[in-house]
Parts: sequence; C-alpha cells; structure tokens
Amino acid sequence: MPLMTTRNTNETPVPTITLRVWDLPTRIFHWGLVATVIGCFITVKLGGLWMDWHVRFGLTALALLLFRVLWGVVGPHYARFSQFICWPSTVIRYLRGQHLHYAGHNPVGALSVIAMLLVFGFQAISGLFANDDIFTSGPLAYLSTSWSNTLTGLHNLNEWVMIGLVTLHIVAILWYRLVRKQNLAATMLHGNVTLKHSSLPTVAAVDSWAIRLGALFLAISTGLFTWWLTTLAPVGGDMSFM
Repeated sequence: MPLMTTRNTNETPVPTITLRVWDLPTRIFHWGLVATVIGCFITVKLGGLWMDWHVRFGLTALALLLFRVLWGVVGPHYARFSQFICWPSTVIRYLRGQHLHYAGHNPVGALSVIAMLLVFGFQAISGLFANDDIFTSGPLAYLSTSWSNTLTGLHNLNEWVMIGLVTLHIVAILWYRLVRKQNLAATMLHGNVTLKHSSLPTVAAVDSWAIRLGALFLAISTGLFTWWLTTLAPVGGDMSFM
C-alpha cells in the first residue's frame, strides 16, 4: 500500500494511501455483467435469429449473478455483504453529509448493489420460466402454463425497472465524478482507491492468486449449474433469459 502526500489549500502536506478494495474476481464480475446485460438488451430488441445470442448472454448473466451472491458470502472483505449492508439510519447519516469516507461501497452504493442483484436476479430466474408463444421458452416453462405466462408478463415489465435502475446508476457515477471528484468507474477497473491516511480502514482486500483460483472454481461451479438448468428443457425446446 504505497504512501503519497497531497497538499490542501494551505499547502499543508496531507498523507494519503492507495488501498486495494476490489479484488480481481469482483471486477471481472462487474464488467462481465455490464457486457451481458447490454448483449441481452440488444439481441432481444433485434429478435429473430439473434435470440440464440440472447440466450447465451442470459445464461452468462445468470451464472455471474449466482457467482456474485456466493462471493458476497465467501469473498474478500469488501466483496462481502456483511461489510457493506447497513441500517437505514446509516444511509440517512451519509445523505446528510456524515461519514463520507468509505473505502468500499458507501451506504447508497450498497443499496444500488442489492437492488441490482435483486432486479437482475429476478429477470434471470423469471426467464427460466418465460415463453414467447412462438419459438422460445425457458427450460422450466413446461412445468406450468399459467405460471409461465405470469412470469413472462413480469419478465417483460421488469425490463423497465432494469432500465430505470441502470439509468440511476449511471447518473450516480457521473455525479460522483463531477461533484465528489471520485472516479468510481476507474476504481472498478484497477481495484484501488486513494484515501487520506487518517481515514485508512484497518483491512485491505486480499487479492492473491489463491483467492483468484478459488473464485475460478466457484465461477466454474455456477457455470456448470446454469448449464445443467438448460438440460431440463424438453428435447428440441429453446430457452429465453433476460
């Protein structure tokens, strides 16, 4: 963790430190989910033969979301839900300008993470049961026609919730960049954050190769589980996710 110094308006040296907060598996998950969600949205709008790619992107998104949920339990410090899930009172204090310095997710960012996991997770899971009454259906759609139709409707409606949530997320990133002078996107690329030494947390994220190999094993496991779900579809059936 290299130490640096910056100067305030009175030219007084202020010690700062660069701290690793986002491990490589968490960063790969983040940008992988961005890519798959964009891919799902574009291909479903194109329709037709592009639905094959819609399925592939959706399967990948489902596996990624399963990985992130498990990684939120067993992953490094800042990736764990126990580190950033907080009480509403903490969110209110943060919005009022108290306790502004957080190495990982701040209270508002934590709400965003939970909201996205729930919304995108619902979209992926409902896609397992969805159908379009023509060619494409999820591997579990055959279990109940009425249940499939209900989840298909919710699956379609949830698209607008996803669009709204992503829009808010982008606006928040721009606000932090322009107003708070914090480049959150860059931090999620290289994994490091620069903090005042006085506000240094006691824990840095472990990002060793042992951690990365453990994440790879977990990712392979969620990928295989997602693939297994596709085998539940009747022979000759198609699948639709997200």
